Amino acid sequence: MKEAHHTRTFEDLVAEGAAVPTEGWDFSWFEGRATEARPSWGYATSLAERLARATAALDIQTGGGEVLDFALRRAAPDVPALVAATEGWPPNAAKATALLRPHGVPVVACPEDAPLPFADAAFDLVVSRHPVTPHWAEIARVLQPGGTYFAQHVGPRSVFELVEYFLGPLPEQQSAHRHPDRERADAEAAGLDVVDLRAERLRMEFHDIAAVVHFLRKVVWMVPGFTVEEYRPRLRTLHERIVSDGPFVAHSTRNLVEARKPAA
Repeated sequence: MKEAHHTRTFEDLVAEGAAVPTEGWDFSWFEGRATEARPSWGYATSLAERLARATAALDIQTGGGEVLDFALRRAAPDVPALVAATEGWPPNAAKATALLRPHGVPVVACPEDAPLPFADAAFDLVVSRHPVTPHWAEIARVLQPGGTYFAQHVGPRSVFELVEYFLGPLPEQQSAHRHPDRERADAEAAGLDVVDLRAERLRMEFHDIAAVVHFLRKVVWMVPGFTVEEYRPRLRTLHERIVSDGPFVAHSTRNLVEARKPAA
């Protein structure tokens, strides 16, 4: 299947990558066109195990709700009496609402940088997969004493081989806030005890330029303001490179974070 992409024209591939809908966090369109190694810890499965033990859970920045939906199905029938989710991007919030409604999970529209619209100590489990920025003080506030924050975060300089191909070299501090040491310090500053913190660097391959275009449209913070028109010359050069040399290789970085609010 991958080889077939190389017989198609640059214009055809770019047009396809530009046309695919970007709502939600379903990455099935990339099958056969791009690959990304998965972290060893299996976040969604581990999330299901924690949901089965919780009484009130909150998923922050749920995206299209796909990961929470998977985890709730896996945990059933042992699911919390109360589960809620937040999402800041309207197309994702609409998708998550439809997907999570059968579980009885309300999706609250909440901008990524806003205070969480919940009472103090409302949840014994707060979770998030790839939040734009974790708001540690708000996470600590809505957690019950003894409650847990369990999350997978994007780590420092994730997919920077691709980012720097388009933007040129970026300073180290560009993503320093995502470094595990900084995340530990920020969590502890908010009054949380970090129970587990792991980091992994994972190989990614892009097999055609359509996959690159769709990825940059979907993960909008990688190359801010990305459009095909603005980056057409760089895209064409990258297309020719993939055709002649094979897949473009990058590396994603992921942090697994488990932090607990002291019991008293």
